Amino acid sequence: MATFDCFSPEALGFLKDLKANNTKGWFKANKATYETHLKAAGKQFADDMAMALRNLTGQDHCSKIFRIHRDVRFSKDKTPYNPHLHMAFIPDGKTGQPPMWFFGLSPENLSLGCGVFQYDKEALVSFRKAMAGPRGAELIQLTAEMRKGGFRIGDPELKRVPSNFDKDHSNEEALRRKGFAAWLDTGAPEFAIEPELTARTTALFGQLMPVFLLLSRIK
Repeated sequence: MATFDCFSPEALGFLKDLKANNTKGWFKANKATYETHLKAAGKQFADDMAMALRNLTGQDHCSKIFRIHRDVRFSKDKTPYNPHLHMAFIPDGKTGQPPMWFFGLSPENLSLGCGVFQYDKEALVSFRKAMAGPRGAELIQLTAEMRKGGFRIGDPELKRVPSNFDKDHSNEEALRRKGFAAWLDTGAPEFAIEPELTARTTALFGQLMPVFLLLSRIK
């Protein structure tokens, strides 16, 4: 198998065409393109990125490539396929809910992220305990710095501080969160079809290391 360098123009073209022709018939007629230029190439890229993240973080990572087939059972949108390629990279062998890395390629954009979308019930207790202390102040400062640097960070999910904390807590912005993730939107899906994709993606992930390190310290 050839060494992976970047996705092909055919991969990006497939996603653009799939968005315009999101039917089972079109997909079946173009499945060979998907299998070669997105599925197989995506697996190679995921394997390379897992290795690169081990070198970046000092931790082993496993990868997850999200399905192109949509689950339409409870959705009003019955289009059968996701016209994007999404991947996550998760630290191996870690307890709790460690921060993950995200790679998202769509016809309009390429986004890279790091964090936890939403903590589960048990991990949320640990997160809030950390946010009530010095880690919360760190997160608030990091949020401000990264937003100033052009990263996308959502607002806290809650309007008020959880009831078991002081409503005027100095870290109320952090305590109102159920998770935390920072995103870098390149605005250019062509990023994925240019040479040395793994190295360039790793370099941008390096800018998200403060998020990874801070959330990794929450136990």
